[in-house]
Amino acid sequence: MSFMFKPFRYTDPEALNCPQIPAEIATKAVVTNEKIAEVLCQATPTHGVLLLDGYVGAQFVAPCKQIQEAAAGKTVKLIDVSKAYKNPAEMVAMLAESLPEDKVIDPILLFGKYIHREIESLFDSEKLVVLVQEIQAAKRNADLVVVFGCGSAFSGLRKLGDVAAFLDVNPMEATLRIRARKTRNLGDGENVRPLPRILRRMYYYDYEIMMLHRQNLIDNGAIDFYIDDNMEERLKLLPLPEFKKILQIQLESPFRCTPVYLEGVWGGKFVKNLRHLPDDMRNCAWVFDLIPNEVSLQIKVGGDTFNIPFSTLFKAEPEKLMGAESVKRFGRVFPIRFNYDDTYNGNGNMSIQVHPARAYNQEHFGEPFQQDESYYCVKTAGSKTYLGLQDDCDVDEFFRCIDNAEKNHVPFDHDRYVNSFPSEEGDQFLLPGGTIHASGRNQIVLEIGSYTIGSYTFKLYDYLRKDLDGTPRPIHSIHGKNVLVTDRRRSKVDGVLRPKPRTVRSGEGWKEEIVGEHDLIYFSLRRLSFDHCVSDDTEGEKFHTLVLVKGDEVLIYSKKKPTNCYHAKYMDMVVIPASMGEYGIINLGKTPCQVTKTLLK
Repeated sequence: MSFMFKPFRYTDPEALNCPQIPAEIATKAVVTNEKIAEVLCQATPTHGVLLLDGYVGAQFVAPCKQIQEAAAGKTVKLIDVSKAYKNPAEMVAMLAESLPEDKVIDPILLFGKYIHREIESLFDSEKLVVLVQEIQAAKRNADLVVVFGCGSAFSGLRKLGDVAAFLDVNPMEATLRIRARKTRNLGDGENVRPLPRILRRMYYYDYEIMMLHRQNLIDNGAIDFYIDDNMEERLKLLPLPEFKKILQIQLESPFRCTPVYLEGVWGGKFVKNLRHLPDDMRNCAWVFDLIPNEVSLQIKVGGDTFNIPFSTLFKAEPEKLMGAESVKRFGRVFPIRFNYDDTYNGNGNMSIQVHPARAYNQEHFGEPFQQDESYYCVKTAGSKTYLGLQDDCDVDEFFRCIDNAEKNHVPFDHDRYVNSFPSEEGDQFLLPGGTIHASGRNQIVLEIGSYTIGSYTFKLYDYLRKDLDGTPRPIHSIHGKNVLVTDRRRSKVDGVLRPKPRTVRSGEGWKEEIVGEHDLIYFSLRRLSFDHCVSDDTEGEKFHTLVLVKGDEVLIYSKKKPTNCYHAKYMDMVVIPASMGEYGIINLGKTPCQVTKTLLK
């Protein structure tokens, strides 16, 4: 979860999807705030009610003002839906069990319990009755009533509205607006709380209920217009039928999400240079290329580009994207996450860490699934990867050293306890929950993991470093000790969690290998090696995620309709929707290619 860090404000222009949108759909797009205000006013009848809903971070003040201007000469009544929210104390009490305050086990209050609630939980029943009465009275007296705010189009109010619109915000922009204090937790009113508390609650409650709310609105056709609110000064609108059609058209092609880039204390410079990131970015530690709830899609529509949260796509069209089997197993969530860890020419190793297995996740965090990971070494330079304990590791002594480092700031030789292997390009390391691990300095690692709402990384040792803002980096030794599988030692993990590739199919000038599978991990890690081209097939059942890890550029295209394609460059991450079926990959460079392929087992 990116609230641990600070997502860098940068929208990568290279991550652009250009599906073939028919002109009759593209021309329905409305751009500029003034024109959108006019469209909304014209769509709402006299004495009608416009419901202006939106995701967390949506900015309602400016659109409301522009609607008033567009309705010049008419009486406009603005009603803030937040007056019907529960008060701050009620919200805190309702969420107390899910957001514990134990700083011994969780020093910076990072973790919480997955909150299974819907938008109705936000509202006070008595206040809602009063709000309904106010809307009904305003409708009799005003030419136009605008009810605005998160949840304004929920089922308890929708019947009062003649027209409804939803302002969507991508996760990076939402987080940056929170950090800029442009938005607060739902129900907080004027209450001001420390930023970490705000962000934790956002991830465990606000974001979750609003994603479900947005999904329900789109599913039920309860909104008339979808509005891209990522650029406050340049909103973009589509009628809902055209918006849904665009999502369906996009899923007929391979696509790439827009990465989120983050600095970090151990961050390297390779990705920064490769992708020409801004000069004022100090380094690039993490690249969230496909963290499902953190990224978005840029889709070219006519002469403009819509920036749509990836979660909006996979919740609106789950089976077309992921396949029926995936939806049956995981629900409407994209079940695999992908990112890069860049320590190349950086300041050191990643922290020595461990993640929880499924049972611990369920008991302590209410998560339905485990947090397994894997590392694929994309680029190395005399590097190493930490995996498992040394055969002769004294675990009790190891944790005494961890405790002494945490409390008394005494460093220790972690290599004495934690095993490492030299890293070579193409190596695959498997990290089922409970496995101690870390990426060493001077490498680019493609990290692939299972789905969780939160990010349960229990740092055991971080070399007594401070973060880039000068604050000590937190250690989670209690959780870490609870979940560490102590018998995963060098002699047991070598060849098992560091497997040798095996070929599963081949032809002239190409082959497909399994580079990593494990009974505890629900996805399969493959590699396609080819000179000129290779073909594959989702069979309409399982999505594939491809990464060009060796080579300059490839063309990935649908066999059914070859113009549905994506030009992928080195390290680009491309999703093949389950519904696409047969597809091909053509090498556009002069040297042989390698493409990693990840799919559900």
